[in-house]
Amino acid sequence: MYKPLQSSKVFERIAEQIEQRILSRELRSGDRLPTERELGEQFQASRTAVREALKTLAQKGLVDMRPGRGTIVIDKTSEAMQHSLGLMMKVGQDHNLEQLNEVRRILEPEIAALAAERATNNEYVAMQAAIDIMEVNLKNADAFIEGDNDFHRALAKATQNVLILALVDSIFVLLSEQRKLIFSVDGGPERGQLHHKQILNAIIHRDPKAARTTMFAHLQQVREDTGAAM
Repeated sequence: MYKPLQSSKVFERIAEQIEQRILSRELRSGDRLPTERELGEQFQASRTAVREALKTLAQKGLVDMRPGRGTIVIDKTSEAMQHSLGLMMKVGQDHNLEQLNEVRRILEPEIAALAAERATNNEYVAMQAAIDIMEVNLKNADAFIEGDNDFHRALAKATQNVLILALVDSIFVLLSEQRKLIFSVDGGPERGQLHHKQILNAIIHRDPKAARTTMFAHLQQVREDTGAAM
């Protein structure tokens, strides 16, 4: 399963092989790695080298070493990115909100266009369910924002591109903070909801151009409403 190694820094090579299997999704979050002894046999390396490799992976947020339970694959890379971006957002908040708007204008129209080409029935259902949640919670900020988050995450998932989904997940906290601002503006949730419905309609009709255009209009509305809230 793993390749025997010859290296002065064996633990780094062990970590590289395991990391590659995690990043390629061959190993998924929740999977349990073999024991240190078993890994040592597979790599033909010492348990000390294996232990150092696992520590390296733990520091990267890829595994969780649990005494008595073994080593479990996790994926906290996007969580770590969220934390870092969240700290950046708190420094010079006005400026960073505009930067977030720029990032969204770069990413999300093309995400919508790809979703129009690739979305499956499961993603249609997820987006409609999110819209339904928002529809009955136009006066409930927490529930509406949760539905809004679910809608945009389902949209990213509909691209069938795990890197796009990871990018969206990495700014999840920032998007939630932005949506709180929009909710404080009179009519903000209603305007957003109208755009959500238009975006989903374009995706259901497999119309990438319309999906891109309606998403851009939505992001323009977001920019105007966040500006009004500041």
